[in-house]
Amino acid sequence: MEIGWQAVVARRVRRHGLGEGFGTAVEAVRGMCGAHAQIGAAGEVSVALRVDGADRESVQRDDELVKTFGPRGTVHLLPLDDLPMWTGALSALQGSAQQPEPIRMTPDEIDQVVVAIGEALAADDLTVDELTEEVVRRTGDWARTPTIPAFQGAWARWRQAVHVAAHAGVLCHGPMRGRLTTYSNPHRLRPFDPMPADKALTELLHQYLYSYGPATPQQFARWLKTTPTTVKPYFDGLPQATLADQTVWCAPGDDDFPDERAEGVRLLPYFDAYGVGSYPRELLFPGKAFERATARGQAGNYPLLLVDGIVAGVWHQKKSGRTLHVTVEALTPLNRRRRKLLDAQVDRLAAILGAAPSLTLGEVTVGAHA
Repeated sequence: MEIGWQAVVARRVRRHGLGEGFGTAVEAVRGMCGAHAQIGAAGEVSVALRVDGADRESVQRDDELVKTFGPRGTVHLLPLDDLPMWTGALSALQGSAQQPEPIRMTPDEIDQVVVAIGEALAADDLTVDELTEEVVRRTGDWARTPTIPAFQGAWARWRQAVHVAAHAGVLCHGPMRGRLTTYSNPHRLRPFDPMPADKALTELLHQYLYSYGPATPQQFARWLKTTPTTVKPYFDGLPQATLADQTVWCAPGDDDFPDERAEGVRLLPYFDAYGVGSYPRELLFPGKAFERATARGQAGNYPLLLVDGIVAGVWHQKKSGRTLHVTVEALTPLNRRRRKLLDAQVDRLAAILGAAPSLTLGEVTVGAHA
C-alpha cells in the first residue's frame, strides 16, 4: 500500500492536537507519546498549546502528569498512569549511552546507587545536594567523587545513574523548592510495578506508531536512542506500507490514512514532540527549513513555524515587562488568511505565558537554544 505524505501529515497533526485541541493535559501528553521538558517552560507550553484554555500554571498543577527522565534519557512529562509501560520499556534499554571508561560506574555500583536513591526518596523530596549525602551515606564516598563534566566543574559520580533510577521507577522530579529542583519517588504518587520488558516495548512501539507512524525501526530506535537491532523484532507482524519509496510500519489495525490535508498555522516551542519524533526529516523540514530549523537533521534546537503541518520557518520570543515579543522568520510567504492565523497563535502563546502579545515578521538573529 502506497501512503501519500499529505495524508500522513494530516493524521499526525490531528493526533498531536494541532488541529482540534485535547480536553486535558494528560490526553495531550499521551497524544504526543510524551512531552519533551528538558527546558521546563517549553514543555509546559507544548502541552498548553494543545489544550483549550490551558496555561503553564495549569499544566504544572496537573497531578496526573509526572516529570521524569523519558526517551533518550531526557526530561519528559508523562502520564502518571503510563509509568508501568515507560519504566518497563526504558529500563530494558539500559547501556545504550555510557560514560567514558575511566569514570564509568560498574553495573554493581549502578545497582547500589539505584537502591540508595529509591530508599532515600521513599519518604522525602530531596534536592541534588541532599540526595548526594543520602546516596553517599548508603553506598560510600566513591559515589561523591566529581567525575561528570558539568557547566561549573564536575558532578558527583553517582549522578551517572539518575536516569537509570528514573527508568527503574524510583525517581522523578518533585516540587520546586524556590529555585531548586527536587527529586521524589513516583511510588509516593501512585504505587505501580513496571511492565515486563517485551510487553512494555510492544505497547510503547504501538503508541509511538499511533502518534508518529508510519515509521521504520531505524526511526523508532533514533527516537529512543537505542539500536535498530534492539527494536526490530517488535515490528514483526505489523502492517507495512510504502512512504516516499521506503517501507514503513503502522500500529496494528491502524493503517487507514484518509485522503485529507492538514491546514493551519502553528508555533511550536523548543523540542516540541511533533518535530522531534516525526520522520522523514527531509519531508517535514523541506528545502531551506532543513538547514534553518535543524542541526544537521537533529530537531528541537529551534522553535518551529508550521504551515499546514510542515515546517515553514522559525521563531523567537523575548518577554519584556508584561509584553511577549515574538519574532517569526517565515520561509514561505504568508497570505492574509495565514497571517491572521499566525496572529491568533501569538495571542494564544502570550495568554499561556500571561503576557500581552507583540508580533514582528523578520529574521531571527539569535542562535539555537537562545
